[in-house]
Amino acid sequence: MTVEANDEAKGSDAIIRVRDLVVAFGPKTIMRGLDLDVRRGEVLGFVGGSGQGKSVLTRTILGLVQKRSGKIEVFGKDLDKVDMDERRALERRYGVMFQQGALFSGLTVKQNVQAPMREHLHLSQRLMDELALLKIELVGLPRDAADKFPSQLSGGMIKRAALARALALDPELVFLDEPTSGLDPIGAAEFDDLIQTLQRTLGLTVFMVTHDLDSLYAICDRIAALAEGKVIAEGTIQTMLSSQHPWVKAYFRGKRGRVLALTRDDRHTPAPARGL
Repeated sequence: MTVEANDEAKGSDAIIRVRDLVVAFGPKTIMRGLDLDVRRGEVLGFVGGSGQGKSVLTRTILGLVQKRSGKIEVFGKDLDKVDMDERRALERRYGVMFQQGALFSGLTVKQNVQAPMREHLHLSQRLMDELALLKIELVGLPRDAADKFPSQLSGGMIKRAALARALALDPELVFLDEPTSGLDPIGAAEFDDLIQTLQRTLGLTVFMVTHDLDSLYAICDRIAALAEGKVIAEGTIQTMLSSQHPWVKAYFRGKRGRVLALTRDDRHTPAPARGL
């Protein structure tokens, strides 16, 4: 199936490059020759139906799920050819915010943020404490949240704490898995603003798995849509709105998409929805 994409994407400065990826669990094939580039400095939204494998792709890139075949490059390194030391060096250059936060329940927020530091850095406890507090404040949490356990936090605070942990090593690349899932509309909008501010301020590249149409309209530079084990469309929100692929059309130009199109007034205002 032909991927709808801008030609300029082909020669882009890709931090992540995936080619002909096949991932399967037993007899069930999830990825069927998937191709995808994530460009330096962009926010890429990765969308797809429930159970289609959006989070599986993230975990495969991270090495948590084994691929059957294909090629994955991160920062220009073929992950099949790097040794353990090279992989650890790569891991220091990206941060991950897992779905639902995935904080360690027996650790405080500060200790959660320090976990990557303990694994990859050789710092004094005092310096780690100072750095952890900086990250906690960076994501908009109060300083007194540092000594709280995940069970004492609201859903929004858990998301922010998880983001602080993802930023612990000053990464160039951040993976976000459903960052606004479970948040109320106000909290989700505030989290979108936070992601956008951090991306611009820190010069991050963001790979964001999401189903949130508001997030896609508000902060994503490009979007890639997953269906049938492949990326079936990619480009700006305008590209998605003009796509004739049935799934993409239903996702972005269905009832909810039309309502959002008529109420948005930002850099991605999608005029094509009027004629539907």
